[in-house]
Amino acid sequence: MARRNWMFGVMRKAFERYGFQPIETPAMESLQTLTGKYGEEGDQLIFKILNNGDYLSKANADALAAADSKALTSSISKKALRYDLTVPFARFVVMSRNDLTFPFRRYQMQTVWRGDRPGKGRYQEFTQCDADIIGSDSVLCELDLITLFHEVLSELGVPGYEVVLNDRRLLNGLARAWGIEDQFQDFTVALDKWDKIGNDGVRKEMGERGFSEATIDRVMQLFDLLAVNSSSERLAGMKALFAEGDEEANAAYEEVVELMSMAKASGVPDAQLVFDPTLARGLNYYTGAIFEVRVPDAPIGSICGGGRYADLTGIFGWDGMSGVGISFGADRIYDVLEHYEAFPPEALMRPQVLIVQLDEDGTSQALEAMRQLRAASVRTVLYPDVVKLKKQLKHASELDVEFVMMAGADERSKGVWTVRNMQTGEQTEWPLDEAVSFVRS
Repeated sequence: MARRNWMFGVMRKAFERYGFQPIETPAMESLQTLTGKYGEEGDQLIFKILNNGDYLSKANADALAAADSKALTSSISKKALRYDLTVPFARFVVMSRNDLTFPFRRYQMQTVWRGDRPGKGRYQEFTQCDADIIGSDSVLCELDLITLFHEVLSELGVPGYEVVLNDRRLLNGLARAWGIEDQFQDFTVALDKWDKIGNDGVRKEMGERGFSEATIDRVMQLFDLLAVNSSSERLAGMKALFAEGDEEANAAYEEVVELMSMAKASGVPDAQLVFDPTLARGLNYYTGAIFEVRVPDAPIGSICGGGRYADLTGIFGWDGMSGVGISFGADRIYDVLEHYEAFPPEALMRPQVLIVQLDEDGTSQALEAMRQLRAASVRTVLYPDVVKLKKQLKHASELDVEFVMMAGADERSKGVWTVRNMQTGEQTEWPLDEAVSFVRS
């Protein structure tokens, strides 16, 4: 938990440095609010909550008799645990629109729940740390979020991460060129599974979803582009697949080129900014740029994600509010840092000083020393009992404190404290105010 709090502290400082305002939303949302926002498979992972009281008294009798769980759900469950923070954020914006100043920048760090099969990097309960900018179409918003990814992950010490991007409008262009616009959702779901099931798995998945062999062969051209190392060449290769004169796709292409150029000029290293033509992000509400952050050699999937949504608030009756947002997966980031043993020592926030008690007469001086050390922002613990010094020093070693301070009768007669460096064993004597300054420095 100390390490998690350190991570949250790094993120919170970055969010606030970028001008984001904090919000929270309830753990429970209306089931109707969440349903239909995450794709067919996402809807199946929503944790439904049974209605209060005798929930079967108003159950759909025909559905109950037929053991039709899908038809039964709407009559016995009106609420659900939130699946992500973005849809609740859209509801919040619509309900609070008269109190907000747009463009509105929010951050939110809360738990979400998904009925997934638990495994390495997959949890049924986990924490998301989101940042969104709503009320602007400008590509500068995407730029801000890419640089935020870079700053936070660099400060956390995540090794070898890559900020991966694509644009749903580019994928829309391919769907138009290949005549599969009416199957766009199935197309993106299949793409989204490539890292788990590979080329053969995608072929099988698309075949089962009714795609022709000719279309599947065209889709495989996207995966062939991954063999090209240069992001700009991958992007150009994707553009070559568009239908001639597709204005939306060409405009998206120009925007992605501009975004990547600005990100590099803003300090994001070229090697850590990757264009991936197969990135799809299977959520229904994304309409423009989409992002993931991956650590190629880590034993888990993406650790962050996000994208542009042209009309997220439209699902709650307020049309035309465009926004873009990203999410840091705190639990997966933790797993990566643990895997690489990359947590810094300061993440544990252990006590820095232990004050030992050598006799009953020194308690008042020990309390004063503790007060002054804490006032100087030194993490300090007072051993509560007068016991053998050996036992107290053993406790100091187990706590891994940097210093032990002690004052027996001899020190008190001289008005000093003995300060022991627990790493070197060196002991020095100081008056209390100088001891506090020495330890603090």
